Amino acid sequence: MPKRVLVAEDSSVIQNLTKKILQMQNYEISSVKNGQQVLDALAEKRFDIILMDINMPVMDGMECSRNIRALADPEKAQIPIVAITGNAQNYSIDEFKDAGINDYLPKPLNFDTLVETVKKYTQD
Repeated sequence: MPKRVLVAEDSSVIQNLTKKILQMQNYEISSVKNGQQVLDALAEKRFDIILMDINMPVMDGMECSRNIRALADPEKAQIPIVAITGNAQNYSIDEFKDAGINDYLPKPLNFDTLVETVKKYTQD
């Protein structure tokens, strides 16, 4: 069964590229545009990893990650979260960790690194 990736990214260009790259690796992709939609998607489905843009409208990636870590369902609360951000320097690794983020990828995305990172967190 393919691993499920939730891509939370308000830029449709990045969203579509990420989707194409990961679909070529046989991942099943769902995508949303903001943190609130991430929580809505999680309420309906299970995912193996979340790629989380930090700067999104409605609810940003940091707040959304904290909400995920606080979910009552222990399996969903433990989903690996990889932040995607153009301003990683605005946050320290500790701030990402405090928000419950496992790892981060800087923008512009390096697609080899993207695939490696997703594989690392979704291998059984």
